[in-house]
Amino acid sequence: MREDIGTKEALDRLIDEKLGVLVYFSTPTCNVCHALKPKIAEEFAENFPQIEQVFIDASRSPEIPASLQIFSVPTILVYLDGKEFARESRNVSVPLLVEKIRRPYEIMSS
Repeated sequence: MREDIGTKEALDRLIDEKLGVLVYFSTPTCNVCHALKPKIAEEFAENFPQIEQVFIDASRSPEIPASLQIFSVPTILVYLDGKEFARESRNVSVPLLVEKIRRPYEIMSS
């Protein structure tokens, strides 16, 4: 998982360039975030190797979550073909998120 992307412009470029991008918003004080992050990273690396993973510390780069209307952490955004496809916040089910993305990812990556 790539650590902090830096700016909203850099994130937008990445979303435009890649087949898919997972953006994981967290803060250093969020214990749920720290427990969930390795599970998400592992599942996406295993199931969706062409989806770029990006971690954003919402407390260090507050303009990025604000511009995307992110108000709580953890929040996960998944972009496919440059468009937001999934948005999950707080109580995230990793298996449900994987299943939600599986079919469109398979279609796009084949």
